[in-house]
Amino acid sequence: MSDPALDATSSPLRLQPAVRGVESRAATTATATADKEYLIDALRGFAALLVAYFHCRQVVWIGIEHLHRLSGQPLSLDTVVAWLTLPIAWGSAGVPIFFVISGYCIHRGAAQKLAANPAWRLDVGNFWARRFARIYPVLFAALLVTFALDSISLQLPPVNHKIRELGLHAFLVNLFSLQGIAGKTYGSNGALWTLALEVQFYAVYPLVFALRRRIGMRAVVALVALVNLASAWVLEHHDVQAFPSYWLSWMLGAWIAEAGVQRARAQATLEPSRGWYAAGAALLTLGCVAFHFGQYGAFQLWSIGFACCLHAALGRRRARPRQPAAPLRILSRCGDFSYSLYLIHLPFFVLLESLFFRSSLQLSIWPSFAFMLAVLPLAWLFYRVVEVPAMQWSASLKPRATGAAGKSA
Repeated sequence: MSDPALDATSSPLRLQPAVRGVESRAATTATATADKEYLIDALRGFAALLVAYFHCRQVVWIGIEHLHRLSGQPLSLDTVVAWLTLPIAWGSAGVPIFFVISGYCIHRGAAQKLAANPAWRLDVGNFWARRFARIYPVLFAALLVTFALDSISLQLPPVNHKIRELGLHAFLVNLFSLQGIAGKTYGSNGALWTLALEVQFYAVYPLVFALRRRIGMRAVVALVALVNLASAWVLEHHDVQAFPSYWLSWMLGAWIAEAGVQRARAQATLEPSRGWYAAGAALLTLGCVAFHFGQYGAFQLWSIGFACCLHAALGRRRARPRQPAAPLRILSRCGDFSYSLYLIHLPFFVLLESLFFRSSLQLSIWPSFAFMLAVLPLAWLFYRVVEVPAMQWSASLKPRATGAAGKSA
């Protein structure tokens, strides 16, 4: 959600190949890396669009159940198109996609450096400083945008029910990523709850890194799975949303990064079994079924299912690098500004709904498409004005390389 493919990791570290065939393998690796970046960014773009339209549909449209009961024209174009959007009902699946990808992107650079030099150490202070520079300027600006847009929406009665507290306490709770622990999300921007977890993942990453050095990545993932399970009863069961309850999704991404580095270092050319895709599809489907009984269980199933698919997809692309298809490149462009889109879409939807429809849900599905198209250029503009400078600031904090052993994550 918040990281371009190489933002946290720097460019891939060159591993030492065998003398014979060096140039050929290096070219193959470079091609696979470029394709892999397209895939990660495209998946990030897909997840952002999925979540954004999921929220847009909720804010603007009356819903399938009410449409079926109220519409007197079951075969009208409007009704048929509305039914075609039914898969978006599971649009919250975009959140575990973000978390898995985040774990992958954050840990990939460290995994590469540890593979090249087992004595390498994480520069914790620099890691946190770069994460702060990357996340907080954009978050602060998004909170200001939320305040400005919700303040306008509040002047358009009846007030949209999605607008919550806009006071200083709620602002600080969200600024310090304590949503779900010390308060609710800010104003109408309910999507911010996931960003709090993201920041918490970054805060504990040095612990993950230290444990990985001592007991290995598989043991760390198993330990985190136990913490995740316990937290579901201790925290989530009592309506406290904190990182331990969602930690496994992030760690699965880190495990995928570690596995990919090991395959690259071993010059493995065997593609992952298609069984990974089958398992992933089954778990994703079970998540959609579980969603009707509770979102938390669905989240866990979606996380594991997507991780299975991502592991297989990245492995196959490394084994058979190829030029990414046009749809992948288009989604990758959306992935560039996915963080900005995620942070500002809800207040814009609420304002548009308040302005044009006085917070009244619409029988027609078409306004949701119009609102979605309207927010994309606004998110891109926010990305250019706010997010790009934050990315540049974060990049400027990256320590200069003093050799492979001296580079920091």
